[in-house]
Amino acid sequence: MKKDIISNEEKETMEYFIENVKKINKTDEYKNVTKKKYFIETFGCQMNENDSEKLAGMLIKMGYIKSDNKEDSQLIIFNTCCIRENAEDKVYGHLGALKKYKIDNPEVIIALCGCMMQQEEIVKYIYNTFRHVDIIFGTHNIHMLAKYIFEIFEGQERILDIWDLEGVVVEGLPFERNDNIKAWVSVMYGCNNFCTYCIVPYVRGRERSREVKEIIEEVNELAKKGYKEITLLGQNVNSYGKDLDYNISFANLLYLINDIKGIERIRFITSHPKDMSDELIKAIKECTKVCKSLHLPFQAGSTKVLKEMNRVYTKESYLKLIEKVKNEIPNISITTDIIVGFPGEMEKDFLDTLDIVKRVRFDSAYTFLYSKRTGTKAALRKDQISDKDKKKRFNELLKIQNEISNEINRSYLNKTVKVLVEGKSKNNPEMYTGRTDSNKVINFKGENSLVGKIIKVNVNSFQTWSLKGEII
Repeated sequence: MKKDIISNEEKETMEYFIENVKKINKTDEYKNVTKKKYFIETFGCQMNENDSEKLAGMLIKMGYIKSDNKEDSQLIIFNTCCIRENAEDKVYGHLGALKKYKIDNPEVIIALCGCMMQQEEIVKYIYNTFRHVDIIFGTHNIHMLAKYIFEIFEGQERILDIWDLEGVVVEGLPFERNDNIKAWVSVMYGCNNFCTYCIVPYVRGRERSREVKEIIEEVNELAKKGYKEITLLGQNVNSYGKDLDYNISFANLLYLINDIKGIERIRFITSHPKDMSDELIKAIKECTKVCKSLHLPFQAGSTKVLKEMNRVYTKESYLKLIEKVKNEIPNISITTDIIVGFPGEMEKDFLDTLDIVKRVRFDSAYTFLYSKRTGTKAALRKDQISDKDKKKRFNELLKIQNEISNEINRSYLNKTVKVLVEGKSKNNPEMYTGRTDSNKVINFKGENSLVGKIIKVNVNSFQTWSLKGEII
């Protein structure tokens, strides 16, 4: 069924508050500054990054300018993540550190949003403990930011507004992109999979696909602005279109975007193995702009553990899927996610994980120690694995995967690769950096005129996580 989008009346209300905040900011009524500044710190995944770009776009329309420093900002926003415990701990640490700053600068607005805010107990704790936080809102109502800021300006002491139910796909929000070459493009929101370790369906809601027309318009606009690469985002992009009232699949969407002039590379994350269809594999193979790079999380190697995770595939079916992908697209690079120490994981189960790593030979893997998330089924289990055992297995896995990544990078020596030049290297300002079609980071000597272009580079050295080369 097609999901509702925000109505014209609601859009007009959004614009009303944006304009009124802008007028207030122009008066400098609240602080003697030339321009009010905003600071956003983003925790978590690319979906959060994409949301922060929307928040920034709205703030710029309200008359704010970006700051990289909390201490000179009049509006501070933390866009939070709840996938890992350490991300939550960082938020608490930042909030505690801001208490004195808020006392010294009472006109500063501090706001919290994102996935943490969709958890009732966490919201109660933050609201009662960090009383210097002015605005708390969730993942489903980021488009209401201007209204909340306006209400604070008008004398509202604190605002707590969490929407528990999803269902509205908000289109037409402004963006302040973090890059002028590459861009995130959300194609769907939420997740229906309910993996027993994962909090995402509870904080991001159920799957809602964007209309094809809206996605194509956004990508066309990016192409006109000179963007060269887009990454299509979704908790499970393979499920795209299943909730719409017309026949469209993610594979169909790839073909449509592949035809857009100006865009030179298309990536996507994240895929679920259970929905990786032959149609999608064919689209990756046939679409000339779709990068031959696939992120396909397997999470655990044991069929028993996979069943307990509610992953709906087996070790054997995952390996068959990988074999099919490699047969169809021989040079494809494959990356994955792996969780170590899921409740009840025995040593023999962990050996199955190592077996998959050795047989598939992933280019790289995002590896995580299992972390209990309140509200998930796995958190209630009594057979939690000790930290000692988790860390021991984690280090063993990391050693094997690093060796494989190093060997794969070695295979690039003396080969010529096509690289999208992204800019100067953050680690070495004398070098430029970019990525290959297979998503390998490569550094080389270059010049600013090359940024945004696809060039040929000969690989002459390598490390576990990057390559180095010379332009040819």
